[in-house]
Parts: sequence; structure tokens; C-alpha cells
Amino acid sequence: MPPKKPTDPPKSSGRKSPRGNQRMVHVKDKEMKPSSRAWLQRQLNDPYVAEAGRLGYRSRAAFKLLEIDDQLNLIKPGMLVLDLGAAPGGWCQVALERKARVVGLDILPMEPIAGVTLLQMDFMDEDAPEVLINALDGPVDIVLTDMAPNTMGHQKTDHIRIMNLVEAAYEFAIQVLKQDGTFVAKVFQGGTQGTLLAQMKKDFKTVKHIKPPASRQGSAEQYVVAKGFRREPTE
Repeated sequence: MPPKKPTDPPKSSGRKSPRGNQRMVHVKDKEMKPSSRAWLQRQLNDPYVAEAGRLGYRSRAAFKLLEIDDQLNLIKPGMLVLDLGAAPGGWCQVALERKARVVGLDILPMEPIAGVTLLQMDFMDEDAPEVLINALDGPVDIVLTDMAPNTMGHQKTDHIRIMNLVEAAYEFAIQVLKQDGTFVAKVFQGGTQGTLLAQMKKDFKTVKHIKPPASRQGSAEQYVVAKGFRREPTE
């Protein structure tokens, strides 16, 4: 997908990826820590951040889901979408914009989004599955998870920690997904490996990894997309 200008809209939603013309903005606050200064400089120079603000998205991460969905056509009107790790709500906004019914959960507080059910709790709490099932209006068409632990800078350790979250989300997803449902999860470089990947290939018709253009260059993140859930018949 070629770079797009920040002021143009992404394809199927009337908006295009804003990577392209990047206006350099210089930060002059010498009292900031180097890591904070680098983060702020990156934010100010990021066309996705500016475009998210212009379009009313709560985070630049909204463009990751827009780009994934534009490519794979996952979200359709009337679908029930569950967004795990939803804060601040950018993915919920995208799913709602594409006329899905949306339930989002995060450990962090979120400002309400009209038409979206938002829950504040830790997905890893033992009560979370029951709370989610009670909030869902029947089986789910798509489970999204952009959850990620705080990184430590050690690639192997960070990969193990995020895979623990992905595995927990997956175990819940296969309980609530409809036949032919979809599971989308953030993973780090190295993708979905070992036993979980093998299980996904058994449970779904297709499994692929994708790195949307909105993922920052140099970032180790990518997404696994499993489509066509094969629900076992109930007795």
C-alpha cells in the first residue's frame, strides 16, 4: 500500500493512510528527559497522530485497524465486535463507524463512546470472562485484541509476555466466537509461534500475519488474523 498524504481520506472509509508528507516539528524543551523528548518529537512528526486528531479518532492506532480492515474486509454492518485492550477507544470508534455493535474492555478508564459498551477491568481477572459474557448480546463475530504489556526492552521477554496475553485472549475468543468468526491479535516480531499457531490453524480456515502501514517503522509489532472459525458442534 503506497504512502498517502495526511489530508487525504483512508480507502473504504473515505480516509487514506496519512503516511507521506511529514512536517518536521522541533521540540525546544531542554528540561525534558531524553526518552520523553524523543517520544514527543516522534509524536509531533507523526502524520498519523495529526490525522487522528483531525478526524476525531482517540489514537493513531485507529489507522492500524482501518488498514487491516480495508485489506481484509473483516467488519461488516450489524456484526458484534469485542475489543480487548480497548483504551483509549480508537478501535471501538472504527468498528462503530463501520456499523458494528461494539463491546470494549480495558484496565484503564475510557471516556464514553455513544453506541459502544465500555467495561473497565483487567482482562486477566478471574471474573472478567463472566462479566464479558454478560455484556455480550450473544455469540461474537470478531474478537480484536490490541493488548500489550509494558515492554522491558528485552525482545525475548517482551515476546513471551505479550504471547501470554494473546493466548488468554484466544482461549476466551474460541468460547464466544460464532461459526466463521474472526480473531485479530497484536503480536511482536516472531509472530504467533509454536503450539498456539498450530492450534489456530486447526480452529480457523486461514491464519496470516500482517503489519499495517500505520505500525511505526522499526516497531516489532504485527498482527495475526485468523478467519473462518470452525466451531465444534454442540451435543
